Amino acid sequence: MRRSLASACLFTCALAAGVASAAPVEVGVRPQYLISRIANPELKARLEACLDKPQERKQFSIAHRGAPLQFPEHTAESYMAAYRMGAGIQECDVAFTKDKQLVCRHAQNDLHTTTNILATDLAKNCTKPFQPAEGDKPASAECRTSDITLAEFKTLTGKMDAANTKATTADAYMKGTANWRTDLYAAGGGTLMTHVEYIALVRKQGLKFTPELKSPAVAMPYEGWTQEQYAQAMIDEYKAAGVPPQDVFPQSFNLADILYWIKAEPEFGKQAVFLDERDETDTNFDYMNAATFKPSMAELKAMGVNYIAPSMPLLVTVQGGKIAPSTYAREAKAAGLKIITWSLERSGPLHKGGGYYYKSINSIVTNDGVIYELLDVLTQQVGIEGIFSDWPATVTFYANCMNLK
Repeated sequence: MRRSLASACLFTCALAAGVASAAPVEVGVRPQYLISRIANPELKARLEACLDKPQERKQFSIAHRGAPLQFPEHTAESYMAAYRMGAGIQECDVAFTKDKQLVCRHAQNDLHTTTNILATDLAKNCTKPFQPAEGDKPASAECRTSDITLAEFKTLTGKMDAANTKATTADAYMKGTANWRTDLYAAGGGTLMTHVEYIALVRKQGLKFTPELKSPAVAMPYEGWTQEQYAQAMIDEYKAAGVPPQDVFPQSFNLADILYWIKAEPEFGKQAVFLDERDETDTNFDYMNAATFKPSMAELKAMGVNYIAPSMPLLVTVQGGKIAPSTYAREAKAAGLKIITWSLERSGPLHKGGGYYYKSINSIVTNDGVIYELLDVLTQQVGIEGIFSDWPATVTFYANCMNLK
């Protein structure tokens, strides 16, 4: 279904108008379900004692693209669900359209898996049109935000991020949602958000912001627009909205973006978050060997970096059959870096090791109770400042029980 720009805006505005800053926080039944599977008796007893505790909003609970465990990511509906779950910070991954307007998408080239673009006339604009599966060759497509204008982007609707690579039709390709997620809240299509609309909604919610400047899929400069101009454009939309710098935690995997903000926008740069994926990009990197950290934690701190955000597995290891802080975690804390991590509730059931987000502790991951056991080590032993989650209620409950901010 396609929406006009005006009707989509009206819907988003209506959602924002309905937000009340004092709305009750609702964490639902998932925390209790996870607690029932915890192996650590002391942690289990402490969390069980909090099951009837009133819930408050917590900055420690960071909504990762809203609440995409069950809602289409980066949509108004997903942000509203995260708000109800008590998230204190909302994330918008920032990409740009053909006419250089900023929108919320996890990647510049994910429209084919996160929206209904392949079912619309805009499919013809895609960088790589849909190709059906044939033999051993999987189905594929690539549709970028830079393939379409902002007005065209706003005619699309969001869906659960997924693709059926065995599909022989575009319709079947779009129906690849994992069986541990759901299309229950996606069937009607999610309302896509511009970065400006996200700012307005989150401000109405009374929450803080963590926008992530996504690496472009197109070569930069893009039609004369440099990477620095792109980074500045994101900050400028907060300044235009009158958002205080202390309410914004700009993020990037590109260290050059962080250093640009530190220099060009020092008030925003103070809270700039360096998303660290050196375990994926540097073949010499070993999270248990500080000599392989290039730059070192101390060097990052000397550059003006205050926040570092690695994936969860970089922060923990297994010692004596238990989860323990890694060398990476100890080095970051010793250098005075504040640590944020990602992403809880993104792995589905954990009865077979947990996959990527538990890769450093796969050997002891056997059930969903490990979610709270890992979160407890990250909080109490590593000392994280906050954590991204695809289901913020899980973190909100823990933060309330442990009296975190």
